[in-house]
Amino acid sequence: MGTVTRGTTNPNRLRRMDRWIAATHGAELRRAADPVTVDLGYGAAPWTAVELLHRLRTVAPRARVVGVEIEPARVAAALPYERAGLVFRHGGFEIPIPQRPLLVRAANVLRQYEEGEVAAVWERLCARLAPADPATGARGGLLVEGTCDEIGRRHVWVALGPEGPRTVTFATRLGSLERPSDLAERLPKALIHRNVPGEPVHAFLRDFDRAWAAAAPYASYGARQRWIRAVRDLTADWPVVDGPARWRQGEVTVRWTALAPRG
Repeated sequence: MGTVTRGTTNPNRLRRMDRWIAATHGAELRRAADPVTVDLGYGAAPWTAVELLHRLRTVAPRARVVGVEIEPARVAAALPYERAGLVFRHGGFEIPIPQRPLLVRAANVLRQYEEGEVAAVWERLCARLAPADPATGARGGLLVEGTCDEIGRRHVWVALGPEGPRTVTFATRLGSLERPSDLAERLPKALIHRNVPGEPVHAFLRDFDRAWAAAAPYASYGARQRWIRAVRDLTADWPVVDGPARWRQGEVTVRWTALAPRG
């Protein structure tokens, strides 16, 4: 189920998303009996799935990755890259594996869809995630869906649990950033058409640009220090959920409810 994407992919393109997943979801992967991850719509080449396995195993040595593609020729081309912990399967949003995955990564998949289709896709994918377990404190599986540029310098993604959207993360290579609103062109499909006056995401990027401008004196210490100061100022008015350890990576994560489209 789904539509064939352009399949554009490059080695190391999803490094920022992978780094965030490993840092924020690593504990869930480690404690799971069968930490299965799905790389949904990996594209014309399997690089992102290969890299995801490597990065996840640095924090969860038993992690397994299933690359899922709707184009059969892409699956056939990926089969020579299978190894212990990495397999490739033909399929789409139905996620053709028997397990409930602990992680689904869908990068640059919904970009070609209509905004009105996103909610149904999210609901279908979230329904396939491993459920939360209040008895153990496990939060359940995680869906990470977003968009990045061709070489991974700028990336924005939404993180969703079985219950629905949780957070939005903005991540960038700070040395290439003129202003935070440069990330607007990489907003995921659920938000990219909402970057207009009156919508929360527009207000957030406006305030981020103002905080970035006010933090200009910190630029003499480097772009990282300027970013950290700007994000710290943002926390006065926006529900930022991470801290300096993530800000230093050129990231900031905000609660979904603060940026969700109106209406």
